[in-house]
Amino acid sequence: MNPIGIISMQFNRPFVAADFAQFDRWKAAGYDFAELLVPEPGELDLAATRRALEDAGLGVVLAARVNLDRNLTSDEPAKRQAGRDYLAYCAETAQALGAQIVGGPLYGNPLVFAGRAPHVVPESLRQARVDWCVEGLVKGGDAAARCGIRFGVEPLNRFETDILNTTRQGVALMLMVNHKSVGLVLDTFHMNMEDDDICTALREGAAHMLHFQANENHRGYLGTGHIDWNPVVRTLAEIGYTGTISLEPFRRRDERIGIPFAQWKPPVKDEQEELAAACGFLKNLIALNGGRK
Repeated sequence: MNPIGIISMQFNRPFVAADFAQFDRWKAAGYDFAELLVPEPGELDLAATRRALEDAGLGVVLAARVNLDRNLTSDEPAKRQAGRDYLAYCAETAQALGAQIVGGPLYGNPLVFAGRAPHVVPESLRQARVDWCVEGLVKGGDAAARCGIRFGVEPLNRFETDILNTTRQGVALMLMVNHKSVGLVLDTFHMNMEDDDICTALREGAAHMLHFQANENHRGYLGTGHIDWNPVVRTLAEIGYTGTISLEPFRRRDERIGIPFAQWKPPVKDEQEELAAACGFLKNLIALNGGRK
């Protein structure tokens, strides 16, 4: 699979058959794959979606949609089992769509966006959650291996989960899981908040990284925020990373006071120019900083 992709959730949610026309537009903007949310049962015809992607010349990466009810680290056994069942479903869906990677906060336990406030966790519960997480990811890895795909576990910022926030924590979890079909997804939006230094974190996570999300500090179009992309892309070259890279621009089109920036918004104008510029920006940086061996 070629390197640069655009994540579809920034276009429409849920992404449905009526949105397939975007595939040709994204290909024309320079992208090589689409990153789709794992569709819920009945949301997409998987065979038709795969044909549409192939007709446009695009590969596909999937992003899992975990919640409190399908949650590897839930206090409730039934919800932990639902989390394991969901990972098996994700693996089968990826196989049907021709995806090789399913990424996201697969451990579960979402916070603010799930309406759950952060709270103090007793040490016994913290350790139990770690054990449940490792057990669930090992079982998920077995399902991934059966389907010929890999799961990428993504650390998120402290406001989105209380399980995995830093790359260093992600590496520690990978060493416990120790499964060839389970690795890390690293996202600079979250790394910018939680890691001491993005480039150092990339080096620390290099052996486990399956997928990389190049996102600005404010989730705008690449090159419009304050992240210094030259050293980031140079580090990717230095660690020999040749895997998939996706861009995940969210819209912030209204600067009035009191408008929630965290709310997902569909497009209101043609964004082809901005999407093409962001893709070109990253591809130029890759060429300037050592290319892809």
